Amino acid sequence: MYVRTFGLMASITLYVLASGHAIAADKATEAAITAALGDTSRPPADVQRDGPRKPTEMLAFAEVGAGSKVGELIPGGGYFTRIFAKTVGPKGKVYALVSPPQPGQPDRTAAVKAIAAEPGYSNVQVVEASYLDMQVPEPLDVIWTSQNYHDLHLKRLNLDVGAVNKQVLKVLKPGGLYIVLDHAAAAGSGLRDPDTLHRIDPATVKSELEAAGFEYVGESTVLRNDKDDKSKSVFDPALRGNTDQFVYKFRKPGK
Repeated sequence: MYVRTFGLMASITLYVLASGHAIAADKATEAAITAALGDTSRPPADVQRDGPRKPTEMLAFAEVGAGSKVGELIPGGGYFTRIFAKTVGPKGKVYALVSPPQPGQPDRTAAVKAIAAEPGYSNVQVVEASYLDMQVPEPLDVIWTSQNYHDLHLKRLNLDVGAVNKQVLKVLKPGGLYIVLDHAAAAGSGLRDPDTLHRIDPATVKSELEAAGFEYVGESTVLRNDKDDKSKSVFDPALRGNTDQFVYKFRKPGK
């Protein structure tokens, strides 16, 4: 599965190939994504990351457009939060799904809370709740998580990841999409590497989400890198920002 983009930052036409069907983004979505990436309020550091992160292709693959209701699971510093907010526009909504700060741990919600408080981001709402009990005000079109699914398996969190996945399924609309982007571990490694290398075996992710009730739709390969040394941590200076990353699309059954 792959995504193709033509004429970025001009008049773009986006195509997503999923399950053998090409889907053309409508003109409103094209304009919304272009405007989101060109928004002058974006931090320069975010703009510099656009090359390796390929946000245009990612939003097209996720089928995020004007009016979408998006849940961003573990939004981190808010790179995608800003892009989602400007793309979905005033009729859309972005729910930043974050776990409340734990005693003795840094507050990882501060960055996205700051974005939600900025002028122009009133459609961003921070939802602080356990990943086992997500309190989202409305059913969502898309839930997105990037480079963080493996974190759900960190031993210090002691999470029932199967139960988390069922919560994601619960808050999506029938037919809603779950997009998982993460650093690929070596094939067959299972859950060996989340704590040490901050990677996860793509096959394990697929198996876990299908077990939770999701239907696998397809994969975007635009972030794949077969030169990645999967014996190294994703934070190794020799490869940081250039890891082999998989992007999977799952669907909640129903219309």
